Amino acid sequence: MTKPRFTSILFLCVANSARSQMAEGLAREIFGDTVRVQSAGSEPTRVNPFAVKAMAEQGIALSDQSSTSVATIAADSVDLLITLCAEEVCPVFLSGAARMHWPLQDPDRKHEDLSDEQRLEHFRVARDQIRGRLEVLAAQC
Repeated sequence: MTKPRFTSILFLCVANSARSQMAEGLAREIFGDTVRVQSAGSEPTRVNPFAVKAMAEQGIALSDQSSTSVATIAADSVDLLITLCAEEVCPVFLSGAARMHWPLQDPDRKHEDLSDEQRLEHFRVARDQIRGRLEVLAAQC
């Protein structure tokens, strides 16, 4: 694997429960030890059980991850910042890090009346979108 142009990534969304957690798990798998990977949110909650299930389907465990506040992340520990918010306002992170915005709809869809299987399918779609973008990013390194 070619050495990436960055040594650390921070994934940001609001609750740090789904998109950013899945991105963190996928980035760890794709980049291995070559990149430090973190995720955080402006209103951290918990790792969403549907995110855990969707990632487990691909053999990626989120059990060691926890929802983290963006306020706890040191600005100098981030080379690349990727925000994942779509319909909500993304958290602010003040640093000189390169920035990318990948607007992905919140897969939890809290305000929709969905069965567990329908909700899980939204998590699978988000997971696969994130994987695709990370694979492109890795290929550009």
